[in-house]
Amino acid sequence: MKTHLLRSSSSLAFARRALRVLLLSALLGLIAGHGLADEHWRDLHEAVRSGRLVALPEILDWLEARYEGHVLEVELERDDGRPVYEIEMLGPQGQVVEFEFDAESGELIGMEGVNIDGMRRNEEAQ
Repeated sequence: MKTHLLRSSSSLAFARRALRVLLLSALLGLIAGHGLADEHWRDLHEAVRSGRLVALPEILDWLEARYEGHVLEVELERDDGRPVYEIEMLGPQGQVVEFEFDAESGELIGMEGVNIDGMRRNEEAQ
């Protein structure tokens, strides 16, 4: 039972760190262009609330359950017209890996980096 509680708090801490990165990015966007950034933020919130986009904490929970590391950066980009979460992580051996998720389905669609297997949690490495 303690393991489950530790994992839950670890997952929550992981999500909070990533959310801080996303909020900081949004804040910088607000400073750069207050009106446009504010409207964009509202549109993103509505897309998540209505189910058109998968909420970032769900993506981060999935990632944290399968890969070790710390989130360095989170971006929501458009790739060929579709929204994509790009999440950059620092692995336990210092490797930097970028994970790409389809923001509408939550599906992992790409990974780039060195020694990605070195970041897989034990149950995933087998």
